Amino acid sequence: MTSLSWLPQSVEVKPSPIQGRGLFARTRIAAGAVVAVKGGHVFGRVMRQELQLRLGAAEIQIGDDLYIGPVAEEEREGCMIFSNHSCDPNVGVQGQVVFAAMRAVEPGEELTHDWAMTDDDDDQLECRCGSPRCRGVVTGRDWQRPELQRRYRGWFSSYLQRKIDALELPR
Repeated sequence: MTSLSWLPQSVEVKPSPIQGRGLFARTRIAAGAVVAVKGGHVFGRVMRQELQLRLGAAEIQIGDDLYIGPVAEEEREGCMIFSNHSCDPNVGVQGQVVFAAMRAVEPGEELTHDWAMTDDDDDQLECRCGSPRCRGVVTGRDWQRPELQRRYRGWFSSYLQRKIDALELPR
């Protein structure tokens, strides 16, 4: 297996009550600690659509028409960071591909990020996070919600943060 993403020794992948497999803390993780770095190949929207048909969702958006992820089946597993969605996440984005703890995370706790921090597309899915803050349906346009912009300020992917800053919302 080709490993294109990086996960520290402080985390492990195991079955998740949210969906499939998830990323879990092995040890206590301090606020601000890097918990994953997404790796892969950079490609555009058309290639993303083709790859999703073959590989399923395995990419993360890093620009308006840019994604990073695997381009071959043998790369898929090593490209995943296994961060499931939660409407009450404990992980945010630094830059484009670095994921860090937004707060201290205890051993055994699942590491999740709100996909509103990375996605800007027409997709939507039924949320299974189980959080009291659960939105029920998560869309690729949730980053436009003012309450999420305020809650996650500084934790959005940098390309989305630039879009938010351009809206000049009151702070």
